[in-house]
Amino acid sequence: MKFSFIFFSTIFTFIFSSGYSQINLPGTDLNVFRAESPIQVDGILDEEIWMKADVGNQFFQNFPNDTASAKNDTEIRLLYDDENLYVSIKCMSQGRDLITPSLRRDFDFLGNDNITILFDTYNDGTNAIVFGMTAHGVTREAVVSNAGQSPFDFDESWDNKWTGTSKIYDDHWISEMSIPFKTLRYTKGSKKWRMNAYRYDTQTNEISCWIGVPRNRFVMDIGYMGDMIWEKPLEKTGRNVSLIPYSALNVDRDFEDEGQIGTQTKMTIGGDAKIGISSGLNLDLTINPDFSQVEVDQQVTNLDRFEIFFPEKRQFFLENADLFAGFGVSRVNPFFSRRIGVTVDPKTGQNIQNKIHFGARLSGKLNDKLRLGLLNMHTASQEEGTIPGFNFSVGTVEQKISKSSRLAAMFVNKQATNKTTAESAGANVYNRVMGLEYRLNTPDNLWIGKASLMKSFTPGIEKDDVSHFVQVIRNERKFRLEWAQLYIGNGFNTETGFTPRKDFFMFSPEASVNFFPNSPDLSQVTLGFDSRMFFNLGGDGNTILDKGEIQEIHFEPSVNFTFSNFAMINAEFNVFNIKLENDFDPTRIQNDGVVLPAGSEHTYFTAGLAFSSDRRKPLSFNLSAGGGSFYNGSIFNADGEVTLRYQPYGFVSLAYSYFRIALDAPFEVSNLWLIGPRIDLTFSKELFLTAFVQYNNQLDNVNINTRLQWRFAPVSDFFLVYTDNYSTDPFDTFTSRNRALVAKVTYWLNP
Repeated sequence: MKFSFIFFSTIFTFIFSSGYSQINLPGTDLNVFRAESPIQVDGILDEEIWMKADVGNQFFQNFPNDTASAKNDTEIRLLYDDENLYVSIKCMSQGRDLITPSLRRDFDFLGNDNITILFDTYNDGTNAIVFGMTAHGVTREAVVSNAGQSPFDFDESWDNKWTGTSKIYDDHWISEMSIPFKTLRYTKGSKKWRMNAYRYDTQTNEISCWIGVPRNRFVMDIGYMGDMIWEKPLEKTGRNVSLIPYSALNVDRDFEDEGQIGTQTKMTIGGDAKIGISSGLNLDLTINPDFSQVEVDQQVTNLDRFEIFFPEKRQFFLENADLFAGFGVSRVNPFFSRRIGVTVDPKTGQNIQNKIHFGARLSGKLNDKLRLGLLNMHTASQEEGTIPGFNFSVGTVEQKISKSSRLAAMFVNKQATNKTTAESAGANVYNRVMGLEYRLNTPDNLWIGKASLMKSFTPGIEKDDVSHFVQVIRNERKFRLEWAQLYIGNGFNTETGFTPRKDFFMFSPEASVNFFPNSPDLSQVTLGFDSRMFFNLGGDGNTILDKGEIQEIHFEPSVNFTFSNFAMINAEFNVFNIKLENDFDPTRIQNDGVVLPAGSEHTYFTAGLAFSSDRRKPLSFNLSAGGGSFYNGSIFNADGEVTLRYQPYGFVSLAYSYFRIALDAPFEVSNLWLIGPRIDLTFSKELFLTAFVQYNNQLDNVNINTRLQWRFAPVSDFFLVYTDNYSTDPFDTFTSRNRALVAKVTYWLNP
């Protein structure tokens, strides 16, 4: 099959379509005047200059109906001086009965009275910086990439320095923000930025936007923005240097390490630096970084044959993360930052730190059309040479080639710092990946897509070391069509990336149709169909499947009902046909030798029903259940989460997952449990406590994680973290595996 022909012909089609799909969207302008007198950020708009500011109002509904004006309107005003951008937002309401689940930063959008504002500071239709506040003054900041086309394009792990206050009145509430220009990235001499704002109003249960966003789009879609016009072109701010030192005390004990006697105590220091090279380019440096305060991953039950993806949460890797992590797709990504400094503890199956000595990252805009990303990290060897040290280098560029489409290139290099140690540990001395990618976005995001071609370089691998991916999506209000295809050769190796499966060609057509009933209770009905077909490439030498033979087929019709109170019901039906090319135990808990044999073919059917309730209620829940046939037996599953909110001090929740798998003998019936109670308390807007337990009988492990966070100054924190792991094999005798207590202080300095 001539995959290269398919790839390049699709590239041509993308470029052709993007060139003829440009349209001029109607916009709304908002003038930003200069404030000559000081502004106090207190939620009280008593400065005279606010009354003279231009007003952006007449918000449009996005939900439950995108053809009407907001019932409770919103007014936006913007001002600026030499140092800061000032934002005031007045949200009309029907009294003081407003909802906030907790006082914790980085709040969830739904089930919460809040306002969010997005700034496309480079007017590129691709990336935006987000600031939000609730009616009770809780803040969040985030970055949006890839034009805001999926939930994964919104990253609220990004953290930076700014201030804001909210105040509630009888018939409205006001949020007031002060955002330093040093926090923002933009081009010197900017005359305008693109912006939008969206609000969730719990009283009317509606989402509304300043610039209307259709129902079929995510409300953060950067294709729908107005213009904010500066009174005078923006000047470059003064020196932008931030130092973020930390100090940490770690007390731990590994009970399964026979060579460890007693508790180990370790004191570490290190820190980060953020240096503004220009108004659009930032240099991040780190020495001896420590990520002990990062919350552990939420575990899942794995019934798949391949590795599961967990997102990056570490602050150092997050700014401009789309430059590095946005290459490829979920099934083939050449750079996955979690490969750096994180490895899996074979005793618990939990992720543990692999010490990083130092790192540097240069990222941002060189000009209005060109973005650059350079990263270098150096990790230490550990465990008496069983984990070798590596140097990781990544280079990426993204060139804008039309109004919002881009061409990108990437090079990733993983190099062992000691060849002998790497070879004795069974590791490759180096692994390299290079790639080229075209990213399609029309200005209104009616057409979006990707086309990429990648090649890897690994010692001893000289063939089948390429991959290509093509995706094109047509996203209309009433329907969505998608075509995706993926080719991954058996020799394609991404040790610093995420490629859980190789040696296949896959194509995946997908379609959905939206209906908007004229009903006060039912907002939307969506009929969907997804499918995937995997063909074996035969490059791995496995004789179970012939070259070009179908290895796996998956069909998934579904229907989703969205109600006007944001409750949802989803029903789906799944048809699978799989031919195993290797022995496989779906439960991962059977005795040795009890597997589904390679070469066996299985056709099975499952059905599922899911329900999520109105999140404005003090008690809310997400519940799902399903079952059917499963390989040569049957399966039943039930999972969900129940949350009790105690406003505004936090919530208690219980997440659970249960699978009952009954396969033919000699398999024993498997009952897989994953239970995770969680307590999230916010004593104030600066003091938070999170405590949760995860019991996973697939790993025979109980994990306890408790984290106290005190934000004693802007972007400066004290953390106290306690973790504990117990073996549950046998279940009636809990045995300590490891235990740790960490106290850590970080402080943000602007010299």
